[in-house]
Amino acid sequence: MGTLALAREVATLTRHIRFELEAQVVKHFSRQDHWEFNALVLGRWVTFPWNDYVYTTFAVGEGLSYATEVPRLEIEHNDKSHRLLDYLAFELSFSPPQHREWALVTRIHHRSGVFGLFGQREGSNVLAAGVRYRF
Repeated sequence: MGTLALAREVATLTRHIRFELEAQVVKHFSRQDHWEFNALVLGRWVTFPWNDYVYTTFAVGEGLSYATEVPRLEIEHNDKSHRLLDYLAFELSFSPPQHREWALVTRIHHRSGVFGLFGQREGSNVLAAGVRYRF
């Protein structure tokens, strides 16, 4: 899976919590060979006691996911799925404190039927890792 994402901070609730809008274009490879488009709102916790040593953030995102074809992994676990599903993201990022624009990122990429709200009960999970540059 390869992802290109654009995000923008849109609000700060407290010194601890920021909100972002994010749009993603995802290309799946190997067992799945389709494109996916996601739009979500993220809440990001940015204050940890060790941030002077490793700047760390934790984010939770909620939005929609549209796949250009029904993902094969979802069909294997459930006879039916849909191209449009709910999207959840759970993310940890780690940066050098003096260069916060660079981060190592790990994310759980979850497409979900939200217990039948989207006409199905199942979805799919992918554990992803990568590098982020904020400009």
